[in-house]
Amino acid sequence: MRILLTNDDGILAPGLEALYRALRDLGQIEVVAPETPQSAVGHAISVLTPMPAHRVSVRNLFEGWGVDGRPADCVKLALLELLPWRPDFVVSGINAGANTGINILYSGTVAGAAEGAFFGVPSLAVSLELSDKLDFERAAAIARQIFDRYVAAQPPPGTCLNVNIPALDARESGWPKGVRVCPQGVVPMNDRYHKHIDPRGRPVFYLDGAMPERGACPDSDLEAIADGYVAITPLKFDVTDRALLPVVEGWNWPQRFP
Repeated sequence: MRILLTNDDGILAPGLEALYRALRDLGQIEVVAPETPQSAVGHAISVLTPMPAHRVSVRNLFEGWGVDGRPADCVKLALLELLPWRPDFVVSGINAGANTGINILYSGTVAGAAEGAFFGVPSLAVSLELSDKLDFERAAAIARQIFDRYVAAQPPPGTCLNVNIPALDARESGWPKGVRVCPQGVVPMNDRYHKHIDPRGRPVFYLDGAMPERGACPDSDLEAIADGYVAITPLKFDVTDRALLPVVEGWNWPQRFP
């Protein structure tokens, strides 16, 4: 088996290292990840700026490509230039922090997996809910079990799953209750900005926010991890609102322009 690993926390992140250790016995693994943390960059790619890439040795565990770019850049560059083979799977993570609800749209971790899916490679994004103690080793063991079942299912080309692991130190057993396959929550975050004035008298804003309240989106990924379950959400990236197409088509649009 050939696996491409990436993330958005950077090639030196402990979550990526733990994931590599959990999967390394499965075959050929290549790491192509951002040189620096790229959280919340979404599916941005580098178009007009050059992207240096160089080999990086990570704690004598693996040698991978560090790319001065975004997670989507890393996967695109890996598939078009850097890899000597086409991967069977792309795995992105393990992210420090859940990527549930609308955070899926902001997530560089999800974008790394999505880029693999765009190329027709079955992909998996893995994230661990923030807590006082981020146990990436245990999260990686959970990710390995999920990945083994994913491989056994023989997913069709372009399949993309978003996997969120609940905070492991919040449970007495240290393990999730189980797995829920569920949709993305679509309620907004409780966002706010803190305003400060810089030495030049200009306003400076800092984004702060919290996850939606329990019960705000029942049966979603938000509720699953709040209940202590691993949330698995299959994603697609055709964002056309097909139900609205005929409605919008019937609006009184200009038939010609002068």
